[in-house]
Amino acid sequence: MTPNDEYTLETLLQAGMIDDAIAQKASSLAEEKGKSVTEVLEDSGMVTSEEITQVMAEHYGMEVVSLREIDVDQEVIDCVPAELAMRHLILPVWKRGNELTVAISDPQDLDTLDSVRYSLPYDVVPVVASKKELKSSVNLFYGGGGGGRFGSALQELTEATNSGVATDETRELFGDMEDVTEEDAPIIKLVSLIIIEAFRKRASDIHIEPMEKKLRVRYRIDGVLQEVDSPPKRLQSAIIQRLKIMSNMKIAEKRVCQDGRIQINVMGRDLDLRVSAVPSNHGESIVMRILDKDSLKLGLPELGFFTDDQQTFRHMISLADGIVLVTGPTGSGKTTTLYSCLNEINKPDRKIITVEDPVEYQLSGINQVHVRSDIGLTFSAALRSILRQAPNIIMIGEIRDIETAEIAVNASLTGHLVFSTLHTNDAPSAITRLIDIGVKPFLVASSIRGIMAQRLVRKNCSKCSKPYQATDRELRSLGALASQVEDVQLARGEGCEDCNHTGYSGRIGIFEIFAITEEVQHMIYSGVDSGELRRKARELGMRTLREDGLRKVIAGQTTLEEVFRVTMGDAE
Repeated sequence: MTPNDEYTLETLLQAGMIDDAIAQKASSLAEEKGKSVTEVLEDSGMVTSEEITQVMAEHYGMEVVSLREIDVDQEVIDCVPAELAMRHLILPVWKRGNELTVAISDPQDLDTLDSVRYSLPYDVVPVVASKKELKSSVNLFYGGGGGGRFGSALQELTEATNSGVATDETRELFGDMEDVTEEDAPIIKLVSLIIIEAFRKRASDIHIEPMEKKLRVRYRIDGVLQEVDSPPKRLQSAIIQRLKIMSNMKIAEKRVCQDGRIQINVMGRDLDLRVSAVPSNHGESIVMRILDKDSLKLGLPELGFFTDDQQTFRHMISLADGIVLVTGPTGSGKTTTLYSCLNEINKPDRKIITVEDPVEYQLSGINQVHVRSDIGLTFSAALRSILRQAPNIIMIGEIRDIETAEIAVNASLTGHLVFSTLHTNDAPSAITRLIDIGVKPFLVASSIRGIMAQRLVRKNCSKCSKPYQATDRELRSLGALASQVEDVQLARGEGCEDCNHTGYSGRIGIFEIFAITEEVQHMIYSGVDSGELRRKARELGMRTLREDGLRKVIAGQTTLEEVFRVTMGDAE
């Protein structure tokens, strides 16, 4: 065992992170497997990489930084040659005068610090970042963050701007999307390539953001933004203009916000892209939401329901009348859940009409109305009209005001089943939200049949997820659930090419289902607050979002860190 390993164990012992028995076992395994004690501890799940980094940094009096939260300027990156950054796994993060702050992964690695200080003409100030984040960031800034064929093809296309020529290898990336010829303008190929690569990486959004000195491209993958290879700043105007043409926006108008839509076929899949352009300091910022129709074919089990919750929710959506609400913040999967419900209950003997702003997906066999406030077709106006169409089921994109809420309530009380969404943090709060909007408590009590709050958590990657024995700290986090399982084994992804080395691939829902019983109706009518409603819901068996998430942790579907990240506001 090296002196550094001994010092690491001693520091972790002093910090109370491990005990003597674990230290001795880690030391033996390190010698046996030819690994460092840090790697042994991480592999065993006794201590996470982040915890070791934090303790060692504090011991050496160094600051810990999260590279995901830092926007590093290209000028700072240029201060360190790529060869030096990749050889020593370092990343420059800030520069103030002649002082350069550099992120390293091991506070004990004095040789690396000495070499970096000797090689650079700056006063180097070290900070500590996790090794995983450093690898990702160094690869992003110095090794082609888009990875492999995308990075090389992007470079080729940007260099070909003047010649208009691209190779057959590059053209393979376009699949069935369009016929790409050598005569096509390279900027068209470049924009198409950005969209295709986003689809391949399972991105839900593409963000093209003009910065002062660069054009940043980011993909939102499994709910987390990840920066990829960015085109040169000089191509900014051409790229934005091309996207505005594709989405039928006014290309000459750069002072106001615009919305548009792109319909495209990628590798045999029909995609809709909802496009938004917003003027910013350094040009128009473009965000494209990728709407994949195949995601609507999900059944309730694929959304993440366990059997008991699935039965409860299925009972709610099969009722003849009343209101069923799905609540949660933007991006929590409410629309996908509602569409999955409509697909499940869409039968030839039922007439279904939706009122949406905008209509995100075209659904077969369902009448969909696109709200257009500019011509007077508001939610309330559309609802008043569609009630004359005698539908069995109505979906309202969102209840935003008293007029829409009252029409929804009246529709439910006259024999219609109404689905809608609200922006509240939990299920019981939806009751008080409706009353705050102006709906009378007795109408809320009479019309609401059930409310479901939901969030999305990232799933463990199926290719690299490995089980491990839960630590004492994790067992304490699981609380009473841990006592219900004889041998608690959790799982986490180790990181592979399929999941872009994140350990996660795809997302599933966690749910909080509040069924409105007769007792709850009396409480609503009496005007009790959301806290009382929540306590009663818990008495009646409602699981919180965090509790449902922890069930999915024990099932090996996600991690504790992911559930706690998404349910920070859930104190119970």
